[in-house]
Amino acid sequence: MRIRPSFVAALLAAGVLSISAHAEMRKFTAHLNGASEVPPTKSDGTGTLTATLDTSTKILVYTLTYSGLSGPAVAAHFHGPAPAGKNAGVELPIKPPASPAKGTAHLTDQQVSDLEAGLLYVNVHSKAHPAGEIRGQVMAAK
Repeated sequence: MRIRPSFVAALLAAGVLSISAHAEMRKFTAHLNGASEVPPTKSDGTGTLTATLDTSTKILVYTLTYSGLSGPAVAAHFHGPAPAGKNAGVELPIKPPASPAKGTAHLTDQQVSDLEAGLLYVNVHSKAHPAGEIRGQVMAAK
């Protein structure tokens, strides 16, 4: 028995049949340090970001941990779009910036593209380094 495409289309339109997109969970990571800041800092601080993107909902779930900063964090953000070695504006705040910082963000289509292209970075700001003490480029996890 052959099923005609017009019959399938009618079932889809009537809501009798559905084709659901399978969500793909993509993992990302960043390793933060002072040398990655632009300009670099001499911070002893280090950190790690782990994140998972649900491609269907565009929800990013992340955890940022760090230690060794010159003082308490005053802010933390996702910035972009920018490759390593370049600065860009704030895309998403990380609140509160205390380690471990856990959160979720609903990304725009452009932010998803930038994330997948490695054009987002995370940094943590302190009083001694208001422009950013440690930074890491967010890349697909291997």
